[in-house]
Amino acid sequence: MDFVTLDFETATPERDSPCEIGLTFVRNGQITNTQAWLIKPKSYPYFNSFNMAVHGIQPKEVAHAPEFHHLWHELKPLLQNQLVIAHNASFDMSVLRATLNTYQLPFPELQYACSVQFSKQVWQGLPQYDLKSLCNRHGIQFKHHRAAADSYACAELTLRALRQVNCSNLVEFPEKLKINFGRLYDGGYTASSVKKAPKPRKSFPY
Repeated sequence: MDFVTLDFETATPERDSPCEIGLTFVRNGQITNTQAWLIKPKSYPYFNSFNMAVHGIQPKEVAHAPEFHHLWHELKPLLQNQLVIAHNASFDMSVLRATLNTYQLPFPELQYACSVQFSKQVWQGLPQYDLKSLCNRHGIQFKHHRAAADSYACAELTLRALRQVNCSNLVEFPEKLKINFGRLYDGGYTASSVKKAPKPRKSFPY
């Protein structure tokens, strides 16, 4: 199975302020590569102090980094027509959408899934489903809140979930992990979601 895991770090609470992106590539069920790019956000040189406390990225580290629209020509082919997975995908995909809108760039065509959503289906009843808690539970070591490390951890977690439900291809993925893929396309998007359990049939006495 092939997919890409994605993580963004942002400079401010604004969604269109990415300062780092990390991608991890899985091919035939194996992690093959992890890459990260620093990004000069549109807010530069301003970084919110809370955001800096979370990820540790300082304005001086991105002073010579490309802005997102200069980087997009490199990133788009890596995401186009792929299944993209992120932990709390509603955040990461909103960063991608907002940033593309800010720079007036069309959305790529891709499907996506949220590893929070399917983790809740695969490992039911856990007290917490944040990335750190799940990785601690599964013995996955990583440096939290840096984009490369978080995307790698998401890939490892996804592979464990796939093994847990014996899923080996994208056709089975939504049914076995009980989720609906989200989708980005030129002009809009559809959010990922959890599959609703079928309502029990009412029985009628004869």
